[in-house]
Amino acid sequence: MTARTQALGRYGEDAAARHLAGAGLTVLERNWRCRAGELDIIALDGDTIAVCEVKTRTEHGFQSPAEAVDDEKAARLVLLSERWLAERWSGPPPPGGVRIDLLCVVHGRRGAAQVVHLPGAVG
Repeated sequence: MTARTQALGRYGEDAAARHLAGAGLTVLERNWRCRAGELDIIALDGDTIAVCEVKTRTEHGFQSPAEAVDDEKAARLVLLSERWLAERWSGPPPPGGVRIDLLCVVHGRRGAAQVVHLPGAVG
């Protein structure tokens, strides 16, 4: 991964975290890692844990952010969500359970990033 790609990813994750906070979610953790992979953002949405996958693209990219999550990636996110819950959450899952959200961030040449939050889009 190039430095430019990493910077774009960080930019997107920062924009997504601000978007979630502005929508009333509480960000619990960012960039949680284990041997199997990484979860971008874990947030609390009322009584539901929202595991958030962030996909960032530039304005003139050839692929929309939502197209970047295939069946293999979705299965990995489910596995990672289960692992995070087992390792980091004390007690039973919250009453609202766990859902996997997708946040699509498009970075334009001017102005703020466009963020689209798709709750429960993965899984």
